[in-house]
Amino acid sequence: MGFFIFTNIFKMNAMHIEQYLDATYLKTAEQAKISKKENIEIVKNNIQEAIECEFKLIMIRPEFVSLANEMILNVQSKLHVGTVIDFPKGDKSTEFKLAEAKKAIKDGADDLDFVLDYEAFKRGEVDLIKEQVLECTKLGLENNRIVKWIIEVAALTNHQIIQICALIKNVVISHFKECYYENVFVKSSTGFYVTVDGSPNGATIESIKLMLENSFPLPIKAAGGVRNYQEAVNMIKLGVKRIGTSAAKVIAEGKESNSEY
Repeated sequence: MGFFIFTNIFKMNAMHIEQYLDATYLKTAEQAKISKKENIEIVKNNIQEAIECEFKLIMIRPEFVSLANEMILNVQSKLHVGTVIDFPKGDKSTEFKLAEAKKAIKDGADDLDFVLDYEAFKRGEVDLIKEQVLECTKLGLENNRIVKWIIEVAALTNHQIIQICALIKNVVISHFKECYYENVFVKSSTGFYVTVDGSPNGATIESIKLMLENSFPLPIKAAGGVRNYQEAVNMIKLGVKRIGTSAAKVIAEGKESNSEY
């Protein structure tokens, strides 16, 4: 038993799994059914935990970006700060997305995770989506930020996943130099989409494989549904570069989480 634990820890350290993890807390006080004050304390605890565990990034809502940067600066941590834009439905205008992203950049966000207007895409409004991807990606890259596009795989058919990944890839390849490709991710999920049949609302092996095949050379972030160390390792072995999860510490410790995200 002792040998197994030692071996497991050795494997975790060898992979440096912490640097794949975007520790995530995106609930509002209303969603968590607690007071705003209590929710802020949870946010602070998550930021502190991400600092102590040396995760790649803390992913929080835009209103907490300044708070995170203040905490990080106080201890000279290398933790990055990410936030979500037009979350969770992605149905606002391109102008709205740009304005929210500019505010996040001003507050010090390193990563901007935009929710793509996937419903508009499904309605066939391809030109709108191309404009959205181009303008928002341009803003992020011009400000030396990492840009991620959340496509919400649970709301899409396999064919739509293929199409939307190809669209994002083609916009990026057509308008930006190759050196920027690694800074534009395609991300699976918000973790907040409600499926009608109770099927997974986050990353699955099937959806991630489709994303990897059709987004290359853009990197992939798996978000939602990764709840233990082995699932995280499986995603990384597939080729995923980031994992968004509210169970980052549990995963890093090689345990199992019952978290919804």
